Amino acid sequence: MKKIISIVILFLLHSCDQSKLNIKPNFIIVFVDDMGYGDLGSYGHPTIKTPNLDKMAHEGQKWTQFYSASSVCTPSRAGLLTGRLPIRNGLIGRKHRVFFPDSKHGLPDSEITIAEKLKKNGYKTAAIGKWHLGHKKEYLPLQHGFDYYYGIPYSNDMDKINNETCCPGSQYWQKYENERPESTNYNVPLIENNEIIERPVDQTTITKRFSDKAVEFIRNNKEDNFFIYLAHNLPHTPLYASDDFIGKSKRGLYGDVIEEIDYGMGLIVEELKKNNLDKNTIVVFTSDNGPWLPFESHSGSAGLLREGKGSTWEGGQRIPGIFWGADISPGVVSDLGSTMDIFPTLLEMSNTSMVDDRIMDGISLKNTLLNHEPSKRETIFYYRSREIYAVRFGKYKAHFITQGAYNYPPGSDKKKVLKKPLLYNLNIDPSEKYDIADKNPEILIKINKIVEIHKKNLIAPEDLLNDREGAK
Repeated sequence: MKKIISIVILFLLHSCDQSKLNIKPNFIIVFVDDMGYGDLGSYGHPTIKTPNLDKMAHEGQKWTQFYSASSVCTPSRAGLLTGRLPIRNGLIGRKHRVFFPDSKHGLPDSEITIAEKLKKNGYKTAAIGKWHLGHKKEYLPLQHGFDYYYGIPYSNDMDKINNETCCPGSQYWQKYENERPESTNYNVPLIENNEIIERPVDQTTITKRFSDKAVEFIRNNKEDNFFIYLAHNLPHTPLYASDDFIGKSKRGLYGDVIEEIDYGMGLIVEELKKNNLDKNTIVVFTSDNGPWLPFESHSGSAGLLREGKGSTWEGGQRIPGIFWGADISPGVVSDLGSTMDIFPTLLEMSNTSMVDDRIMDGISLKNTLLNHEPSKRETIFYYRSREIYAVRFGKYKAHFITQGAYNYPPGSDKKKVLKKPLLYNLNIDPSEKYDIADKNPEILIKINKIVEIHKKNLIAPEDLLNDREGAK
């Protein structure tokens, strides 16, 4: 009898273990726009209060060497959603760096997104927020694996009205100081699924509405597996916060915006806990690139990192990376990671088949997230204008071309092809101050070999960002 009982107990325990293995987690990716490495309390900001994200960073994993696929909007989004360097799908441009309201193209139908893969595995999928991968119907989220879309098709400073200008070199941030500009200055549409439902969208309430839509999708799909891609269009300028947050932050309007995003994160976590989904949902919080520095007090901070958005210095592509929920093993991770790694990580964690018919650049972080095993990522490529400007290999980073972004400060935008590469040890010198190329010629030889192999295996399609309506 005792033997039978023991067998039954072993069978039940085995069944429980198997059921845990078969449980697919839910996923929420929160991708904010132009937030810098140093803009959260947990990443060192002294006056912006982000208690919800700070708690998530403490309870989950905070990555300190996490990178976006690009230093500007469109290619960074393509990299995250496809797990591939944007040079591979034509979404990094030589002349135009992002899509505009008159752009002809969008994310190619041949590309496979996270949403498409998870949807085939039974997930309900939603894209909420900024898309910026093509504004025409054939390029919108519903045509790329998402069941639901609620958001704006491109940046919130596009489709300007009344000669309102939001470009580097303007007096935008000086004109408004801590005030919100008029939302009607920009004729940006709000789209639900494939239809425009509001134009111009009221940007003063947009962060709240995006957070609320995420909460609503969780509530409506709590009985199913779900994947939410929540891409806040802020803190990209022009800055907007709702009445409940205006004037609340010591950091001014920019701080108000970040604190409202953080409040929305609290609502999402609360909804997960209310429905007992927090132990079966993984939330990723990160940014598309670094801060847009020409807007001075209306831009964020890259902390101790050099420069910001648009550049291939660290401030352009190194961004916060927070992983929370499910079985994430708490801690601070200083290994290398990329937004492109999210794609294979989510597929592996959900027992979804990998993509094997093309070169993939993402590397699964599953074992690091669950067991603190070292990340397998060794290399980061810094592309600009369809060229490799810099490469990181391990702790070393070599610059082959340097160029400032948005002519800030004035005179810094000149492209310099270096006769002798710059080399930095980013573990020791994350601010890229001390060139050590002369002392480490063998490192440059290794990095040059990496570039040679990469280029040999690279098939770069046409530049899809170049063609615009009416362009010659």
